Amino acid sequence: MLNFDYQNETKIIFGKNTEEQVGAELAKHTKKVLLHYGGNSAKSSGLFDRVVASLNEAGVEFVELGGVKPNPRAELVYKGIEICQKEDIDFILAIGGGSVIDSAKAIASGVHYDGDFWDLYTKENLAPEKFLKVATVLTIPAAGSEASSSSVITDEKNNAKRAYGHSGLRPVFSILNPELTYTLPDYQTACGLSDMFAHVVERYFTTECHDIYTARLCEATMKSIVELGRKIFKDPNNYELRAEIMLAGMVAHNDWLGLGRGGDWSSHMIEHELSGFYDVAHGAGLSIIVPAWMKHVYKNDIPFFAQFANRVFDIEVNTNNLEETVLAGIAELERFYQDINMPIRFSDAELPTDQIDEMVTSLMTGHESIGGFTPIVAKDAKAIYELAQ
Repeated sequence: MLNFDYQNETKIIFGKNTEEQVGAELAKHTKKVLLHYGGNSAKSSGLFDRVVASLNEAGVEFVELGGVKPNPRAELVYKGIEICQKEDIDFILAIGGGSVIDSAKAIASGVHYDGDFWDLYTKENLAPEKFLKVATVLTIPAAGSEASSSSVITDEKNNAKRAYGHSGLRPVFSILNPELTYTLPDYQTACGLSDMFAHVVERYFTTECHDIYTARLCEATMKSIVELGRKIFKDPNNYELRAEIMLAGMVAHNDWLGLGRGGDWSSHMIEHELSGFYDVAHGAGLSIIVPAWMKHVYKNDIPFFAQFANRVFDIEVNTNNLEETVLAGIAELERFYQDINMPIRFSDAELPTDQIDEMVTSLMTGHESIGGFTPIVAKDAKAIYELAQ
């Protein structure tokens, strides 16, 4: 097991009607917030009005900034930084899913950074003088950003999607009410399931061979996501199903499952190019890339992938032919994605394949290799994209 430092001070407020507590919680930390959100859904659902009523009751002032898009854009981050500096705001409340929360974190990073916030996402070992504090009201279980230390932002001008991580980005508190997810379109629910499953895959596959406990935690989480995912579309207003999915999404990316393991993360980096070039939803891009990555790298540790197939998908282990077990497990993963109407090929998502070389070049800029489980160099990345066509 690897050495690690772990600190997560995010307070999770979970359950029905918990958004009504947001004003009282914020009042413990600030008198004025930037209220950050996406499109019209927060307002049309009545959530925005409930949050505002709670802020007013607690005496917390706010300034609005809506308009966050999926694969959140750097352009809006610059606008948010300007607003916070002008209005002397020290706290941001994100109402939405991972895109809104990631945008809020980027703004929180840039307000006190002496330079372009994008440097934080493209250069190593940089940090601002201090971060603004962030809190969230989660509406889409998927990215796990409500309790993570990371943020991902897209620069449309350069087709670049990049991540930044720092302990200062963990939200002070996050409100998780599963009822807020009842009205999610099936596609967003499915993208969320794909995203959280991939977060566990990235931590599960590691060269650390003695992490039995965390391996079992990862397997239980992946198995639960598959089981819950196959049930939720038949009963979308089932509170217990929605609650378990919301909890799984948070646990998948709050770093518990990666303690002492290391992890890989090359699938995420490879997918970021799809999102950067084609604006595909992150979960949909991951359902395309993760199985292709598995097909490319499994021979480096066939017993590990056989264990994955057996423990997550109940594939009987063929001790005389472990590779058969592995391939059956990957096929079952693809079947799960298809069951929830996620693409598993470029063609399923109607994505072009004529810019693979450009995506590889963008991906590998500044890197000799990526990935902690199996080092991926340019030719490997190209092969993975080609397997996913």
